[in-house]
Amino acid sequence: MPEQVLLAQPRGFCAGVDRAIDIVELALQRFGAPIYVRHEIVHNTYVVEDLKQKGAIFIEDLADVPAGATLVFSAHGVSKAVQQEAQRRGFQVFDATCPLVSKVHVEVAKLAREGYEFLMIGHKGHPEVEGTMGQLDQGIHLVEDVADVQRVNPRQTQRLAVVTQTTLSVDDAAEILAAVKRRFPAVREPKQQDICYATQNRQDAIKLLAPQVDVLIVVGSPSSSNSNRLRELAQRLGTPAHMVDSAADLQPEWLEGRSRVGLTAGASAPEVLVQQVIERLRAFGAVAVQSMPGLQEHTRFPLPKGLRAPGGL
Repeated sequence: MPEQVLLAQPRGFCAGVDRAIDIVELALQRFGAPIYVRHEIVHNTYVVEDLKQKGAIFIEDLADVPAGATLVFSAHGVSKAVQQEAQRRGFQVFDATCPLVSKVHVEVAKLAREGYEFLMIGHKGHPEVEGTMGQLDQGIHLVEDVADVQRVNPRQTQRLAVVTQTTLSVDDAAEILAAVKRRFPAVREPKQQDICYATQNRQDAIKLLAPQVDVLIVVGSPSSSNSNRLRELAQRLGTPAHMVDSAADLQPEWLEGRSRVGLTAGASAPEVLVQQVIERLRAFGAVAVQSMPGLQEHTRFPLPKGLRAPGGL
């Protein structure tokens, strides 16, 4: 059974997730329950259940929001159609879209005015992808893998730009982008990589950690894209990896004959869950817990104006 636990650094909450949760909690404090949230504020079961206990109501259809209610858009962003419906129905809206996702939306809107079509690298059905593609009525095409690049047929290629979901595998996105550039050599790339700093940093930490452990545990919910990418990356590097939504999901058989356990958490998973997994690993016999060297993240994003403390962020 395990003897040592190595903790990835960085791990867990990113600035966009911190901001989104703060927005819901501050709205509850300022306006009282209930506060309606379109889609899960972030993809983590513990976070969503905690906010439900405090008075948040999570919905998918704005028809489920009563007149005059306060509504929060999730960190993943929403389409123009959802924004317009919320405005038309007169809700008080606080937008918790991660600023790094909003940056992609702004880029799409700007280039669309200049006549560009778009290829979006991402996962079909993910709310961030739906939100970004929903910034336009037409002219944005989803590619999920290299094969899709060969099938896609934009109306014109003189003005073609590529954008990506922010929580992708860095390596997978690079492979797909390379295929895009081979087929469309004149394609316009983002000025700065769309994949967010936190996704990049957590994947880099796995590349350092995975070769040093016998098995990797990723704390994250099944719906979390960035958490799934961490598990896949470790497996690609040859390290057995498992994802757990909570400490109760940890299976003893995963640890048999494996003395060094790596532990990380996706960007939407709170540190309290990591600590609970550590306690369960201690119960299985782990005696040493050590943090790996890694980046210290200091990014903070400002809150919407209606929720800021006087003179605060």
